[in-house]
Amino acid sequence: MDLFAIITILVVVSAAFAYINERFVKLPYTIGAMVITILMSMILTISGWIEPSLTNPLKDLISQIDFSKVLLEILLSFLLFAGALHTNFDQLKVQRGPILAFATFGVLVSTFLIGGIMYFILGMLGLDIAFIYCLLFGALISPTDPIAVLGILKKVGVPKKLETKIVGESLFNDGVGVVVFLTIFAIAEKGLANITFGEIGLLLLEEVLGGIALGALLGYIAFKLMKSIDDYSVEVLITIAIVMGGYLLAQKLHFSGPLAVVVAGLIVGHDTVRDTSMSEITELYVDKFWETWDALLNGILFVLIGLEILILPFEKSYIIAGLIAIPIILIARWIALGIPIVIYKKKLNFVPNTGFMMTWGGLRGGISIALALTLTEDMHKDPFIIITYVVVIFSIVVQGLTIGKVTNALLGDYKDLDPSDDNH
Repeated sequence: MDLFAIITILVVVSAAFAYINERFVKLPYTIGAMVITILMSMILTISGWIEPSLTNPLKDLISQIDFSKVLLEILLSFLLFAGALHTNFDQLKVQRGPILAFATFGVLVSTFLIGGIMYFILGMLGLDIAFIYCLLFGALISPTDPIAVLGILKKVGVPKKLETKIVGESLFNDGVGVVVFLTIFAIAEKGLANITFGEIGLLLLEEVLGGIALGALLGYIAFKLMKSIDDYSVEVLITIAIVMGGYLLAQKLHFSGPLAVVVAGLIVGHDTVRDTSMSEITELYVDKFWETWDALLNGILFVLIGLEILILPFEKSYIIAGLIAIPIILIARWIALGIPIVIYKKKLNFVPNTGFMMTWGGLRGGISIALALTLTEDMHKDPFIIITYVVVIFSIVVQGLTIGKVTNALLGDYKDLDPSDDNH
């Protein structure tokens, strides 16, 4: 089947599921798309057991789609830019200390905690997997997914300062998490004896600092170009070019593409940049374009996640490992967040129970699955894909459906107060 036919099928299915969710299910878009697709996949799987010829064509179609490449090289840049474009920059600036600590220190601590504990758990289940590969799993599952988080928080109504921490951390820890994963991946491929700590440090600095610097440059270029004209169609095209060209350039320079588009999106979305470079009609069209694009790509992403279930190698021990991994990952995240929260608690007025709410609100999504799919067979790809799927489904469906109730229960009367001032 050709590429156009595959894209067409994905868009049609995404639109159909979006309509069903909006018309009948009425869940937050991200959760609704995931739930409907999973149910559909389960029905198709059962049908395939009864009559394989019913699902074989669909399985052939899914096997032709490189999910990891589609997400990491195509969808991710657009989704991250759209998320960053609508993030409150002023709140992000106030919260920059804890957000950067969550996205860097938190990811590293979580990676090693999850990797270490899962090494022993998998051994107890009879799965003999080397520690370095367990670390790879820790790296791919530690970053929270801004794509999943943004779609749900819009309807939850959490205090702005807490929303900024969760969204800001998700935007940045995504880029940092990919860098950490690629670093451990390189160590696993070459062997620790064949790579120096200097090379590891240089790779991290090059990816992270290079990505941030490139993103700042891209944002500045977009600002200057948009300021010099007043044509909304051209200015929308400029934002598209910045995302696509910037992501491609970051890959060629071995910088972090996710970090580059996040920084560029934050700059283009800043109120000062908007006021000086966009007319009211341009701002409206830019926002509406990226909201529509975000909805379309989100739909395609979660349809892909659900359909991939049809071709996964399910085994009982893998599913058990996934269920055990859920509390381990949540506890590891709570510990990793707790240290920066203690450090910044006196300086910034955190809302009550910030650590627990950020733990429960830190959803895993397509990025974790995409990274798991890049593993080789030698790295025990099959068990880690199943474990990742179990965690992601629990995260989006269970955590996503309950984050509003959890937030209301933990905040109590705090939501009725004015929590806007973070500087006391």
